[in-house]
Amino acid sequence: MSMTMTQKILAHHAGLEKVEAGELILVSLDRVLGNDITSPVAIREFNNIGCEGVYDKDKVTMVMDHFAPNKDIKAAVQCKMCRDFCNEKEVTHFYDVGRMGIEHALLPEKGLVISGDVVIGADSHTCTYGALGAFSTGVGSTDMACGMATGKAWFKVPSAIKFVLTGKLNKYVSGKDVILHIIGKIGVDGALYKSMEFVGEGVKSLTIYDRLTISNMAIEAGAKNGIFPVDEETLNYIKERTDREPLIFEADEDAEYDEVYEINLSDIKSTVAFPHLPENTRTFDEIDDIKIDQVVIGSCTNGQYKDLAEAAEIIRGRKVAKNVRAIIIPATQDIYLKAMESGILRDFIEAGCVVSTPTCGPCLGGYMGILAAGERAVATTNRNFVGRMGDVTSEVYLASPAVAAASAIAGKIADPAKI
Repeated sequence: MSMTMTQKILAHHAGLEKVEAGELILVSLDRVLGNDITSPVAIREFNNIGCEGVYDKDKVTMVMDHFAPNKDIKAAVQCKMCRDFCNEKEVTHFYDVGRMGIEHALLPEKGLVISGDVVIGADSHTCTYGALGAFSTGVGSTDMACGMATGKAWFKVPSAIKFVLTGKLNKYVSGKDVILHIIGKIGVDGALYKSMEFVGEGVKSLTIYDRLTISNMAIEAGAKNGIFPVDEETLNYIKERTDREPLIFEADEDAEYDEVYEINLSDIKSTVAFPHLPENTRTFDEIDDIKIDQVVIGSCTNGQYKDLAEAAEIIRGRKVAKNVRAIIIPATQDIYLKAMESGILRDFIEAGCVVSTPTCGPCLGGYMGILAAGERAVATTNRNFVGRMGDVTSEVYLASPAVAAASAIAGKIADPAKI
């Protein structure tokens, strides 16, 4: 029987020759991930199970990123619980202040996820790693606890939607615009519990960072995962970070898909998701003057060096508009250091931006940029639900780093090609 790329990875890790959409299978895990919000719940459940140790101290990872450095006493208690657990269980990959980063940027950077892996994480954007040809998906904290204890997880095998990419992106258009375009087309439930599989000649023109952004936001279309084929770009990225040998799976030519979409990258324009859903997308021929109060450039979706460099190209030599707060958040310490050494941080600071240590912070309304009543923000984050970044009457507009940078300068939502 023919299988999709995702189905082949799941079958391999379940020790089965084939799987079918809808089938329930028990899968061996290559990595189990948690953060400072979700891990404490998982730790309590893990202790209830009564296990002395985790299934593999090298395959469990905890990253302190949502409220780290700690924003208050409760956040400090959460992180201490994770720190104590990882010390007691001798967990190898524990990342705290000083070694920290936003989890979904940090794991690929450290070579902890490679092609062919199966990864679960108690965070919905764990689907990011599909950019590397891995099956990765978000789970609840109880599933994380069971994963830490047994190294296994149950899955219902997803069916799939195929996105055939052609063409090449235009200047100021990036992976963020691609995924917003797609979500605007199919809706926030358009891929509900399905695999979004990206193929076609257009894939070659996308950087690994574009692919990470696209896979990251597959969950915003309701998908179980998003995944890209493994090519030279993928393998070069992996080889620079680990000696582990990737497993490469390809969909069968006659694999069945629920739907097939043709996406010409050359036709995609800078796209903005208006409040209060990622599917509420518009391009600049549909956008009037909308004044803003804040810009956030960062998050697991768009905090890579490539993202910062694209923003800096627009901001360099200019000034942030009066009454606009511009917050720049490199996704990891390594990205922060590279941005500092290249002079990008100077560009941001001289323009009137503030640069933060790596953190999820404002994305989930945690800290480092909370919105007051009625305020508007352009953000390179992944969600713009009601109250996502602060007061329930505030508004979040999702956009690419280029659009966010242009908007910071203009004081309103702005087209980077016209700034």
